[in-house]
Amino acid sequence: MFNVFGMLKMFSVNHHHISNSQIVVTDQAGKPNSLLTDLLRDVISSINIFINIADVISVEELVAIFAERTPLPADVLSEYEKILKQDILRVNFATRKGQIELIFPEV
Repeated sequence: MFNVFGMLKMFSVNHHHISNSQIVVTDQAGKPNSLLTDLLRDVISSINIFINIADVISVEELVAIFAERTPLPADVLSEYEKILKQDILRVNFATRKGQIELIFPEV
């Protein structure tokens, strides 16, 4: 099973890192989770601004780099770490919507 960090390292769209607007977190029934989607989009935006994810090998290293390069408080970094470690059940490419849906187990 993949986690969010592994997916972010593996996936690209048109040979570019995924943009935050392309990602939606859903449950198994396809219902979007706006809270987790917003958090994940924030993480992706921060990665795209501050870090080349190809150079990072672990969630812990990524969070340490965020702590070093950004003014993000510890509680935000903790939430980043949690969502990056979150397991993904499946990935759905919603081509009509231009989105990548990450299907999370019950959280």
